[in-house]
Amino acid sequence: MPQTLAVPGPGFIATRLDTPTGILFGKLMCFFTKGKINPLIRAAGISAYPMAAMFVQSEGRKYDDKNWLLMHAMGASTGGQIGPVMAAAIMLSVLKGMGIG
Repeated sequence: MPQTLAVPGPGFIATRLDTPTGILFGKLMCFFTKGKINPLIRAAGISAYPMAAMFVQSEGRKYDDKNWLLMHAMGASTGGQIGPVMAAAIMLSVLKGMGIG
C-alpha cells in the first residue's frame, strides 16, 4: 500500500500547491519589477490548458475592464505545457544514454 501511494501522493500535493505558489511567485516578480508583471499571469502556467488562461483573463477583467491578459496568459500556459515535455524528453534521452531506458 505505501508503495502504491508513493506515486500519486506527491503528484496530488504538487497539483494542490501549483496555483497558490505560482501566484505568490508572481506577486514576488510584480514587487521586484515595480508592477510591470501581473501576478495572475503566473497562475496560467498550470496544466489546465487553455482553461487556466481563460480564468486569468476573466479574473483580471473583474478588477480592470481594460485588462487584456489572454494572450500573455496563453503564452504562460503554453510554456507550462512545453516545459515538462521537454524536461521528460531530456531525462529519457539521458537514461537511454546510460543504458537504463
